[in-house]
Amino acid sequence: MSDANTNKWSRDQMAAMVANDIPDGAVVNLGIGLPTMVANHLPADREIVLHSENGVIGIGPAPAKGEEDYDLINAGKQPVTLLPGGCYFHHADSFGMMRGGHLDVCVLGAFQVAANGDLANWHTGAPDAIPAVGGAMDLAIGAKKTYVMMEYLTKGGQAKLVEACTYPLTGVGCVARIYSDIAVIDLAGGRATVTNIVDGMTFDALQALSQVPLINGLQR
Repeated sequence: MSDANTNKWSRDQMAAMVANDIPDGAVVNLGIGLPTMVANHLPADREIVLHSENGVIGIGPAPAKGEEDYDLINAGKQPVTLLPGGCYFHHADSFGMMRGGHLDVCVLGAFQVAANGDLANWHTGAPDAIPAVGGAMDLAIGAKKTYVMMEYLTKGGQAKLVEACTYPLTGVGCVARIYSDIAVIDLAGGRATVTNIVDGMTFDALQALSQVPLINGLQR
């Protein structure tokens, strides 16, 4: 079996794969944390409009060091840049965009994703954990497609792709695709189809790390 500890995509490689799959003209929300890295890898020949739930649209790449403006931030309180034509607006209008189905794609992190697309990303239930759902419920259900970026395994070695989430749900049946550090997996009809896998790992090795039956959709 391949060693999942040595064969992994970096976070930048994961973000680049997500960015490459976002179509021209899409309006996209990048969730807090890892998903924000997608903004740095969007193809220059595509017009992709980035939205942030705190009330910003038309976000550009992260600012250069020393050029941060802390009055212009995303939902994760990170400084951002604004592209020509971008603007900021009331928080309520932002949530109206999310709930009204005006986002094509949202990219979120996750604690667990079930094979049927259920998402859990705001609370592990641990006594010392601070629950923080933010606008994730609105994004997960309001966007036309929900992608997840996450490490495939927990620090304890348990797969985050599960038969059924044991943590409180963020959304039901909402996740269309998982971008992990060792595989890309499409979810549809309760089936988990592997469409890409990190070099050096076999499908059988990935299956051995997984809790759910996987379908081999690899083209190589």
